[in-house]
Amino acid sequence: MGQSESAPISTIGRLKVFLVGHPLSSEQMQHERIPKWKALAVLSSDALSSVAYATEEVLIPLSLFATAAVAWSLPIAIAIACLLIIITISYRQTIDAYPGGGGAYTVAKENLGTHAGLVAGGALLIDYVLTVAVSTAAGVENVAAAFPLLFPYKAALGVLIIGLITVLNLRGVRESASIFAVPTYIFIGSFLVLIGTGSYQIFTGQFHAVAPLVHETYPTIPIFLLLRAFSSGCSALTGIEAISNGIPIFQAPTQKNAKATMLWMSTILGGLFLGITMLAHAYGIIPKEGETAVSLLSAAIFGKTAFYFVIQIATALILMLAANTSYADFPRLASLLAKDKFLPRQLGSLGDRLVFSNGILGLSLSAIFLLVIFNGDTHHLLPLYAVGVFLSFTLSQIGMVKHHMKTQHPGWKKSIVFNAIGASTTLLVLIVIASTKFLAGAWVVVLLIPVIVIVFKQIHSHYILTSEQLAIAAKRDHRPVSAVRHTAIVPVSGIHPGVLDAVRYAASISQDPRACYVELNPDFTEALKKEWTAAIPDVPLIILSSPFRSVIKPIIDYIDRVEADNRDEVITVIIPEFVARRWYHNFLHNQTAIVLFAALRGKRGIVVTTVRHHL
Repeated sequence: MGQSESAPISTIGRLKVFLVGHPLSSEQMQHERIPKWKALAVLSSDALSSVAYATEEVLIPLSLFATAAVAWSLPIAIAIACLLIIITISYRQTIDAYPGGGGAYTVAKENLGTHAGLVAGGALLIDYVLTVAVSTAAGVENVAAAFPLLFPYKAALGVLIIGLITVLNLRGVRESASIFAVPTYIFIGSFLVLIGTGSYQIFTGQFHAVAPLVHETYPTIPIFLLLRAFSSGCSALTGIEAISNGIPIFQAPTQKNAKATMLWMSTILGGLFLGITMLAHAYGIIPKEGETAVSLLSAAIFGKTAFYFVIQIATALILMLAANTSYADFPRLASLLAKDKFLPRQLGSLGDRLVFSNGILGLSLSAIFLLVIFNGDTHHLLPLYAVGVFLSFTLSQIGMVKHHMKTQHPGWKKSIVFNAIGASTTLLVLIVIASTKFLAGAWVVVLLIPVIVIVFKQIHSHYILTSEQLAIAAKRDHRPVSAVRHTAIVPVSGIHPGVLDAVRYAASISQDPRACYVELNPDFTEALKKEWTAAIPDVPLIILSSPFRSVIKPIIDYIDRVEADNRDEVITVIIPEFVARRWYHNFLHNQTAIVLFAALRGKRGIVVTTVRHHL
């Protein structure tokens, strides 16, 4: 027969160690926790990266109406900053109440019921996938703005970057945090220099502002347009919940460090967003096709000097690394859903490097799919983006209101006020986003969330039903454990050491060992029968005819006939195979063993095993 292994273990092992490092023991879990300054880089890169495109998302709908309409950009940015303050206060309370992490999923499930928790969990999973896709696409677009030759290849570059981030995250939280911290702080520093230099030029008269920061009158524009600009700018708030979801990765004291990091993140995010919007307004920046607002602003302040390219590279890096926030939270949220039996159990297991490897890989594949489908275009991806975020925000805040009412801890009335304001505000924003962006693509997320909830419930039903059936079977089956008479069948393609080992094994475990051979060449069959009688006279060789030259079907048919004749017995099929020394040698041999194993695996009452002979 053939062989089933596609590569020697040693080759796979060496490649795995090269890519992700040596396995870590469970005792090293505590050492994988990270300090605040690293956590800021890991969990805040998504929120901070939105500074690179949030201002642009406010300006685009306003500038499409009239150039004068961009006067509203700063008031809208201030409104978004106020919303940021409300959400920050609310989530700091969530950190105190649920230090185990899980964010909106845990809060909603425990306070509003399982269905609300599943809606929040599904919305967050969608958000994390979109974060990876949007952040990567935006990062590539910023690089393409400085190097236009790369623009046609942005989807391919995005896939390459996601692959690199995946490998880095598979290496573990502490190691990836050390790598990602540097670009995050370079981004913060470069944008502070950008805002500081631009403000200095205006206040010293080196540059005369195109428009005043505060207008005596503002142009009259449709309220729908204002709401659309506001909802687009709310992309600046995506990623804020990440810290409340990832509390377990902080060094002790985890709650205190998480709350401090939350405050740092919000302060930096609010300051950079308001600063960039203010300068964009003063410098008269209007986004155009092929160049981002940040690129236009930095070119206006620095010209196409070296620091302009520093800004572009720093922006591209933070946008690409913003995906890392999802890699910290998506696998952890998926593990919680898996432990509650709403996702496959494999997502709840830690890998060799003490990270949820299956969740990381699932996130990467989903994001790559989106990136390819939408050709790496952020303006096509962003309308899908904020619906899930603000849905989870709203459910989390409503859940916290109910939590305070149940616990009535000291200061609970004040806490309720903050969470109630947060819930009302985020619900309003959710309605605005869903209505203004519904036809632009938000309908996809609105439709997808209930589909995901249905999938969650189907998975849960499967696990519950399986557990019940196994428990019932265990109670009913009180037969004593004893030897079972069974027939052992060895499919063979000739006589070689692997076949001899398989036949010996069959004779050792069964009172009725048999070998079967599918006849494709009558001359070879006659020679094999003589050789078999001489070498293995005690085990009968059954010759199976195959007029249509099929190998698998005659074997399956023969096993079915044996099963029909031995209804009360077990049939063991022992497949002999040889293992090549080099993985590429496998392409030189047939894979009959793999196909036969797959064909027999689902048959009731059939035990299938292999005996390997290493060359």
